[in-house]
Amino acid sequence: MVRAAVELGAAGGQGPGPVTAPRGGPSASDAAAVAQQLGRKPRGLLAVAHRCPCGLPDVVETAPRLPDGTPFPTLYYLTCPRAAAAVSRLEAAGLMRDMTRRTAADPGLRQAYLAAHRDYLARRDWAARLAGVEPLPDGTPSAGGMPDRVKCLHALVAHELAAPGANPLGREAAQAAGEWWLTGPCAVPRTQEPAAVP
Repeated sequence: MVRAAVELGAAGGQGPGPVTAPRGGPSASDAAAVAQQLGRKPRGLLAVAHRCPCGLPDVVETAPRLPDGTPFPTLYYLTCPRAAAAVSRLEAAGLMRDMTRRTAADPGLRQAYLAAHRDYLARRDWAARLAGVEPLPDGTPSAGGMPDRVKCLHALVAHELAAPGANPLGREAAQAAGEWWLTGPCAVPRTQEPAAVP
């Protein structure tokens, strides 16, 4: 897959980070795997943004506008149901409240989280240009509650997996989620469906 890139400033406080967006699109087998993971056909699918160690997509990049023009601010979407379940357990355990408190109290973390927000907006605008759709208006939220609070760990983890080093809280949550892939693939690509048992 050919990818175009433009350099940003600091990515999550980790130094320069490239903004990449796909040309072309996901393969038919990747789109089928994502549909299995979600239990529905994905909307606005642009590319696989990250692969699980099992080889299947676990984060996809979506167009900032759906085919009918509806704004869709979530650029990176965590599709693996096992990853999503692991992150949901962290949310239920109160990690978002703890992260929001820490971000408010720690100026360095607050600055890194603000940089993650800016990184997300720049990547989403770049994806809109490459997808040939109108970028979302200024003031449209980024994702996950950035930059003021932590509202959705799934979005933050997806951002960090798609753009390593971009989101410090996404990285922390991804590490805390554990190795969700150890039990094997969460979906069976159509080309690899098991044979029927006689």
